[in-house]
Amino acid sequence: MPRTLTYFVSDVHLGLAVADPSGREARFVEFLRGIPAAETESLYLLGDIWDFWYEYRDVVPKGYTRVFAALQDLMDAGVKVYFFQGNHDIWTYSYFEELGMKRCVQPYVTEIGGKRFCLGHGDGLGPGMRGYKLMRLGFHNRFLQRCFSTLHPWLAFRMGNGWSRKSRLGKSIGYTFKGEEEPLYKFCAAFPEPVDYFVFGHYHCAVDLPVGNARLLILRDWITVSNWMVYDASEGTLERLTQSA
Repeated sequence: MPRTLTYFVSDVHLGLAVADPSGREARFVEFLRGIPAAETESLYLLGDIWDFWYEYRDVVPKGYTRVFAALQDLMDAGVKVYFFQGNHDIWTYSYFEELGMKRCVQPYVTEIGGKRFCLGHGDGLGPGMRGYKLMRLGFHNRFLQRCFSTLHPWLAFRMGNGWSRKSRLGKSIGYTFKGEEEPLYKFCAAFPEPVDYFVFGHYHCAVDLPVGNARLLILRDWITVSNWMVYDASEGTLERLTQSA
């Protein structure tokens, strides 16, 4: 049977102590278990799957056993799993690769079923946002990461989870995408390569806009609903699917 399906998911925010964290994890596992592996070519995790993730050299966050088991079963069945670092799960160093996933860096352009996709988490793309880009640069700085790693995990994870929860309860929830004025839209409009689909997360709101001859699609988060996109190469269709929590 040919593998014609490609799945995209973003902003699950596993571990976020808002709404129903255990229910959110169960919904995500159900989604992963529901992917028809024999028909699926790849799964793209577009960032912020975890609300806070930090790997030490010999320590990774506890829990999420069922999530990793479901991902491992998909990979064992021949599904390729790709992941992007979001702004909440930046600090992934080697563990996901050891499990068999492939890390991608945004903007990542690839051909799927004869169509060109530009993929990523979506944060920091486009003009402006100097303050955010400076903060993002700090988060990706290896020296600062090494400094953070000197903290005991007990302290580091309480700091990180506290920051993530405060951030998530702030301006990102209920965000209204500003259309052509949005930096991400401007990024897509000025993109130097021909692309059929731009697919991102980060903004926590569903977006489907034309950008020249392409489409810009943004996935919602999983805090109150389950949602994903699936591209069927046999039909040439990209469909957004949503289920209530």
